[in-house]
Amino acid sequence: MDYYQYREALAETLAQSELPFSASEYQTRLEKVRLAMAHRQLGALLLTDPADINYLTGYHTFEVSVYACLVCTQERLVLQVASIETGAAVVTARVDEIIGYRWENLDEITSPLADLLAPHQNIGIDSWGAGLRFGVFDALTQTIGRDRFSEAGELLDEIRLVKSSAELEALQESARITALGLEAAVQSIRPGMTDNDIAAVGAKALLENGSEFMSLQPIVTSGHRIGIIHVNHKRHVIQPNEPVFLEFGAAFQRYTAPMMRTAVTGTASPALAATRDLCHSLFESLCATMRPGNTFDQAAQAADALLAPQRDKFFFSGVFGYSVGAQFPPSWVEGTGYVAKGQMRAFEANMVFHLPLCLRVPGQWGVGLSDTVVVTEQGAKPLTNNDWQLFSQ
Repeated sequence: MDYYQYREALAETLAQSELPFSASEYQTRLEKVRLAMAHRQLGALLLTDPADINYLTGYHTFEVSVYACLVCTQERLVLQVASIETGAAVVTARVDEIIGYRWENLDEITSPLADLLAPHQNIGIDSWGAGLRFGVFDALTQTIGRDRFSEAGELLDEIRLVKSSAELEALQESARITALGLEAAVQSIRPGMTDNDIAAVGAKALLENGSEFMSLQPIVTSGHRIGIIHVNHKRHVIQPNEPVFLEFGAAFQRYTAPMMRTAVTGTASPALAATRDLCHSLFESLCATMRPGNTFDQAAQAADALLAPQRDKFFFSGVFGYSVGAQFPPSWVEGTGYVAKGQMRAFEANMVFHLPLCLRVPGQWGVGLSDTVVVTEQGAKPLTNNDWQLFSQ
């Protein structure tokens, strides 16, 4: 049986059987995108980011390293995937047509894709997004011309930033599972354990309570390693009176609501307690300012004013919040919006952000606490359930 026969056999029995949301949800998303395309006079939109493709069609697979794309026009949605992914496409995607190429023969990508795009004079692409391979794009431009393509990455970003009720429900379920995983991990912490031991407890709880494969695996660090952003568990033995940092994010229908907690194997020092208080103050300031009409910059400036007196003591990334939604490895960051200075977009109701408030003293320790929040008319409200305390064991 070749992959054509495989696709047809599944289409007869299981077509769209694992579509994450209702057909009406995807139709509403598609209508918004097509309206935006018409406004910008785009004849076609070429999407290559797995999360963008998922948003419009439901298509999902754990194998996101192979090339896939979606061609969206006013008339049709056509999904192109590798031969090994045709099964996943049939059962998870709502599209008009699925076309394949042999996994091992990348030169089979260009010709059918060029045929789909050739009738259109203005084709939108996201040149800053994931998945747009230079080899494919170069071959397309040589075939149908470079002047047909224009930057349109912000088109889908602006739509994805505001979540539907179905998306909010998925994020709430992710938040529930995330909290269970963190609670199990935090309660397990003891001196003498390794950070791997704690991550294993948390991962087990996340999976047992319904998480899919995660966009980021559980993050656990302790002691001086907390002062280094984006290192992870590495067989480090937890010491007495040492802080332990945890950041988890369960995936539910690919949606992730992350949360950070910090625990102490003993009694928190005055410095750790004061840093916790500062993180909480930053969070309260952000939530109060993150309301429709205010800009991302305004929220960041208000929080930054609280951080300013201790700026020389702590390393902070400069991003007070980033949008979350549907995503795939290697990150749960949606990438459609950032709460940071200079970002002038205005908040709208039902935007969802993770507020990663982690303050690090390089070479010594750090404290990280966070919630995922949804923007409302009254300000941002948590979806996750952090108690904003340093758990003491």
